[in-house]
Amino acid sequence: MSQTNFPTWAECAPRLVAVAAGRAAADTVIRKGQWVNVHTREVLPDHDIAIAEGRIAYVGPDASHCIGENTEIIEANGRFMIPGLCDGHMHIESGMLTPAEFARAVIPHGTTTMFTDPHEIANVLGLDGVRMMHDEALMQPVNIFTQMPSCAPSAPGLETTGFEIGPEDVANAMSWPGIIGLGEMMNFPGVINGSQQMLAEIAATQNANKTVGGHYASPDLGPAFHAYAAGGPADDHEGTCEADAIARVRQGMRSMMRLGSAWYDVETQITAVTEKGLDPRSFILCTDDCHSGTLVNDGHMNRVVRHAIACGCDPVVALQMATINTATHFGLERDLGSIAPGRRADVILTSDLTTLPIEHVIARGVTVAQQGVIQVDCPHYDWPAHARQTVNLGRNRTAADFEIKAPKDATSVTANVIGVVENQAPTKALTAELTVQNGIVQGDIETDIAQIALVERHRATGEVSNAFVSGFGYKGRMAMASTVAHDSHHMIVVGTDREMMAQAANRLGEVGGGVVVIKDGKELALVELPIAGLMSDAPATEVAAKAQNMVEAMEACGCTLNNAYMQHSLLALVVIPELRISDLGLVDVTRFEMTSVIKDHK
Repeated sequence: MSQTNFPTWAECAPRLVAVAAGRAAADTVIRKGQWVNVHTREVLPDHDIAIAEGRIAYVGPDASHCIGENTEIIEANGRFMIPGLCDGHMHIESGMLTPAEFARAVIPHGTTTMFTDPHEIANVLGLDGVRMMHDEALMQPVNIFTQMPSCAPSAPGLETTGFEIGPEDVANAMSWPGIIGLGEMMNFPGVINGSQQMLAEIAATQNANKTVGGHYASPDLGPAFHAYAAGGPADDHEGTCEADAIARVRQGMRSMMRLGSAWYDVETQITAVTEKGLDPRSFILCTDDCHSGTLVNDGHMNRVVRHAIACGCDPVVALQMATINTATHFGLERDLGSIAPGRRADVILTSDLTTLPIEHVIARGVTVAQQGVIQVDCPHYDWPAHARQTVNLGRNRTAADFEIKAPKDATSVTANVIGVVENQAPTKALTAELTVQNGIVQGDIETDIAQIALVERHRATGEVSNAFVSGFGYKGRMAMASTVAHDSHHMIVVGTDREMMAQAANRLGEVGGGVVVIKDGKELALVELPIAGLMSDAPATEVAAKAQNMVEAMEACGCTLNNAYMQHSLLALVVIPELRISDLGLVDVTRFEMTSVIKDHK
């Protein structure tokens, strides 16, 4: 049953009341489990759950009065009955999968509700792309709510996107059935400076009584932070330390603590609850970005909850942060996020609250997975041709496109270098002394200085921006290219050899987008992402296998960073400090202005 034809509480209330009273039979009864009540933070043994029309009619010590001749009986056998898990902030595109295949991947891990921001596809295909994501999301057997992207481009004047999003688009989308609010407001300088466009988007969302997502990617907790909070964002997931979490919840925002494929921000912030004793109701767990390999091999929100528990959080409190807290934040407390009458029957059976094995998953009253195996279909949207033809290079790239010319007569230069930070979104602004050969500035493998380029791919302008990056540890002649390049999603190419960089860029032009790794002229790995150059509609296991080949290929080129691909894909994210690259050049994100690649020369 899809979201569009799932009955509202009002439509099924008469039957729910009748089942609870014993006048009608339930569709399903889960018998003799331990009810994890996230409203009261209790674990109550020997309880039953009666379900009718996909919603919970009764939770109590004995549901025998709800059982009829055709009622399905599920024996909990003393296992814990917990609400289906909710991801409070995430981007489906980061999994390299369409909504259908993402749902197929995470349902066996117990995720039954997702709040997604498709701003990746918005940058490539605009409002049309958002609508496609929204429509496929509504087709799924679990709850996928869409946040209307707020920032395309994420930083006006610092990058060029395929399409732009404005207040009119936001107001339009607020009437769509699956839109739950506004996606993360990444243009925090715009909000702080009173941008009329940003405040208009926030106003359109609040006028629709929907939730405004936040993104304050700055360590400054002074007046700038307070100005951002006054601008209306209701949550923030960019905190990296305890002080960040405390500052946000004190200002009435929800602190969203993320554990994605590359972001490990739970352990450093959850101490606000576990040690400082702050009220956990204002804290939410999320993933933000998870690639397909993580989903297939490690899990999704179950992984985040386990991690929070391992960091010292009480298991039921951790579950609250992944269920009722999230639902309440988005105004859905009466509809989901707990096991209570009237709510959607999203229930997990697990034998242990700490290790959290996901043994039986029920969504909207239907068994959707058992013992890690999905039991339902996840329908696909019919993606049109124009959504599969988005890599427009105009012409093949050559090695000359990736040359960084030195000032006349220079023998060496001091270059600004993007410094990758393992397991974190921010980069460091570094400098390096680099040599010049035949008028061209050279990278330096010995000191881990590779080249980075952003190749324009939306309008076939032929433009290439070049700079330097450190932290990947690449050796030999290699290049890696990706059309996943948050958030403008041009093409990021990192390499130690300009010939290899051209080869990698051209290969992605051939296949219509994805990720490729080239070493010594040979293709070591290729992940095809034909939809918007961001996603595949192949099964998650297939995409994950290719993604694993990509990881191994990066390692074969000398890279040892954890989830280095995520770092690669974020190097054009011009709203997170300190240095980034865009189609316009090198960006100083601490000042939100362009800066030069070459700082000085001799």
